[in-house]
Amino acid sequence: MRRLIICCLALTVISCASQKNATASKPGTLPTVGRKSYTADESLQWLIDGNKRFAAKDFSRPHQTLARRLELAKKQEPFAIILSCADSRVPSELVFDQGLGDLFVVRIAGNVVEDGGLASLEYGVEHLKIPLIMVLGHERCGAVAAALSGASFEGHLPHLMNKMKVPVERSLAAGGSPDLDRAVVENIKHSVQQLKSSNPILTKYLKSNRLKIVGANYDLDTGLIELVN
Repeated sequence: MRRLIICCLALTVISCASQKNATASKPGTLPTVGRKSYTADESLQWLIDGNKRFAAKDFSRPHQTLARRLELAKKQEPFAIILSCADSRVPSELVFDQGLGDLFVVRIAGNVVEDGGLASLEYGVEHLKIPLIMVLGHERCGAVAAALSGASFEGHLPHLMNKMKVPVERSLAAGGSPDLDRAVVENIKHSVQQLKSSNPILTKYLKSNRLKIVGANYDLDTGLIELVN
């Protein structure tokens, strides 16, 4: 009996060690809070790897333990900022297969740049030292479609439509006729350009190579993102 118990314990230890190693080696697994810095390229690769896992349904679901939650109660160190649309089909933590404390997310319909959201991005860069901002648009965006339609809206919606006026006009000039896919991409590019020229904080970090700003477009059908240049 004693020998049987020892064998069972040994098998349990081996099994736990194997599971731990498998988890540690899985792409996109992130270090715990306490690491001093990440590079923008590392952060971008973690996002790309996580998105591939999500699309393939090969979820890692990192950083969702009690230990992680208690760790974050003391300090947060997210590795990337996501400026994304408020669309319910594009939750950043899910589509990038990330967990608690990994992403600093600002969501607003149409992923537009406005004062409150911009202040949040500046906080993430200046105070949390996050090296990467990704502007995440998506296929069949309702906000961009509304701006493209030229329809009249009530309440605060005209403010949002005005934020997308320039990219919508660019998309029409490029194609001659309304095209939602083209307008979505132009809207992403426009937000990226606005952030890259945002003084004084973002430009300061860009010029000193402490910040990278990229755009990406999420495909609702495949679940994959495509970087937008």
